[in-house]
Amino acid sequence: MAESSQKAFITGWPVTHSRSPLIHGHWLAQHRLDGSYEKQGVEVAGLADLFDAVRRGEWLGGNVTLPHKEAAFALVDEVHEPAKRLGAVNTVWHAGGRLHGTNTDGLGFLANLDERSAGWDAAPKHNRGALVLGAGGAARAIIVALQDRGFAPVFIANRTVEKAKQLAVEFGAPCKAISLEDSCEVAKNIAFMVNTTSVGMDGKSAPINLDAFPQDCLINDIIYSPLETPLLADARKRAMPVVDGLGMLLHQAVPGFEHWFGVRPSVTEDLRSLILCDLGATP
Repeated sequence: MAESSQKAFITGWPVTHSRSPLIHGHWLAQHRLDGSYEKQGVEVAGLADLFDAVRRGEWLGGNVTLPHKEAAFALVDEVHEPAKRLGAVNTVWHAGGRLHGTNTDGLGFLANLDERSAGWDAAPKHNRGALVLGAGGAARAIIVALQDRGFAPVFIANRTVEKAKQLAVEFGAPCKAISLEDSCEVAKNIAFMVNTTSVGMDGKSAPINLDAFPQDCLINDIIYSPLETPLLADARKRAMPVVDGLGMLLHQAVPGFEHWFGVRPSVTEDLRSLILCDLGATP
């Protein structure tokens, strides 16, 4: 295969601060593969041209990030099941003369929790339920993942309750929409809570008060910069179990690398330390 075809990309608008090239570059070096993973920032109008370049063999495929995931869904030839359920594609590759697309966000979310907090989804916790803060694209993948793991109910709390209601209707039982203000009313029975909003990226604000939550409730924040968000810091002070968001980023990258380069990589502490150093955090 020509050298020009041994390339994969991350596309979105913008993609300047993406850590994905560090992740895939680490795996390429680890497996001694002659390939590259590059940032290809394009506006939505240019996405079709980039995908056509994949079809022509100029790229092996790539990752798709905000705000292009829904547009990518409409542009690929074969939509795989995870993407069908979400209406969004974050990973594309060329095979059998067609452009394939899937979504690995839910896989990354679950793999991170399985790795960092084994048993977090044990059956007795299912009926206590889960709480998802936010109703954006990341919340969609996480809601489906929690349903797949048997959590019931799955509460969706959002400042704009109408958006939460739309997701509850779309994904059906056991989803229930509530306002952020009303989340304290269900908190005492929650076994798992995840923040999918951007609140906390400033390092100052937490999306919710934890006073009403049981001490054994696992708290997860998908934000990874900063790694220790105000929500996680508050949970640690209360001796509550926590899982940060970095592992979701790392694990969701695994299937794409395997599709493009033919090797299934592993998420290791060395890789985690590499990204933590880039974030300016302590490994």
